[in-house]
Amino acid sequence: MTEPRELVEHFFRHESGRLVAVLTRSLSVRRLELVEDVVQAALMQALETWSRRGVPDDPAGWLYRTARNLAIDALRREQTHGRALPHVADGIGQEAPPEAHFADEIGDEPLRLLFVCCHEAVPPESRVAFALRTLGGFSTAEIARGLLTTEANVQKRVERARDRLRELGVEFEAPQLRARLDAVLSVIYLLFSQGCHATHADVPIRRDLCDEARRLAKMLAENPIGGVPAVHALLALMSFHAARFDARVALDGGIVLFEDQDRSAWNWGDVREGMAWLARSATGEELTRYHVEAGIAWEHCRAPTFADTDWRRISEGYELLGRIAPSPVHALNRAVAEAHLHGPQAGLERLAAVDPEDIPARYPGWHAVIGELHFRLGQYDAAELAWREALRLSSASADQDFLSRRIAECRCLLGPAT
Repeated sequence: MTEPRELVEHFFRHESGRLVAVLTRSLSVRRLELVEDVVQAALMQALETWSRRGVPDDPAGWLYRTARNLAIDALRREQTHGRALPHVADGIGQEAPPEAHFADEIGDEPLRLLFVCCHEAVPPESRVAFALRTLGGFSTAEIARGLLTTEANVQKRVERARDRLRELGVEFEAPQLRARLDAVLSVIYLLFSQGCHATHADVPIRRDLCDEARRLAKMLAENPIGGVPAVHALLALMSFHAARFDARVALDGGIVLFEDQDRSAWNWGDVREGMAWLARSATGEELTRYHVEAGIAWEHCRAPTFADTDWRRISEGYELLGRIAPSPVHALNRAVAEAHLHGPQAGLERLAAVDPEDIPARYPGWHAVIGELHFRLGQYDAAELAWREALRLSSASADQDFLSRRIAECRCLLGPAT
């Protein structure tokens, strides 16, 4: 049986955004902060109550009723519930959140709230951070890692977005799809990326986050305005990555390196789905980062073995990404491709050419790759130093275990200290 703490953690990740969206539709965006508070309080109450009394038969419904009742109590205390309270209380007899389906252009509350979070009047740098906090349930530290910035910057961005929406008096309206689509895609992309490389979890992949990202993107693709090449390309990218999930994790929960993965364990149904989305994305003249990244992911999927990978095409893909969507992560991945093409020294030289100011200060992946390249050159001291820095910056247990094993390999190869 699942322990109450584990179940609450699951619902915090998987249901909190949905609860926030459902209650926000009733209370309005102006009371989003209250909604976030009561959802958090409901989760804390669940941890206490379920530990004493056991997990209820319908935990999602229990959380919904508790959060709704806490919202009603808060409104009563404020004596400002005249209009909002009846809407919140409409579902008093319901056991779970109502099925969220609309006849207009947005299919459910989470997607609708996502578009509200990406309101064009909110500063662009604040939209993604705010949406990830509100709908993804991510901590400030997780968002900072995903956006390659500091926690202080993330907190400022979230507060700025919340204040701006409050000032504008934004309602849970039928949002402007076209104006906000780019920001919405950025959130979905980061939601999936955080699931693919969980930075604060006991598992290396958070499939619930990845599944939610794909669900939201598919809902967009079904819409006449959202069914555009960029959305199709993002769906292709996510499908290709999802195909490898089973092969990426060992039976003991550890990370399996790409070159060691059993390709027969890949989900070829996901690969075929990705190919279909990639074909749909090829209409028109628009070329987005999602197109290029999907093309790179397809190169990996179409190679019969790791040795057959066309690293030249992959390197060219990252070079193109560096022009249309500059990022230190893209520079890092290009260095990896160059190392496979021309040897680990070429990869190190590529990284050495990156402006130090562009290198993310707290990104463990940067140091992990440097360690791997030094290790392949037999430079075990340098490899150990880089991996220790990566370990210091890592917070996911799977990453920490992997790096610890690599450091131990270095120590064995170096022999006893003299």
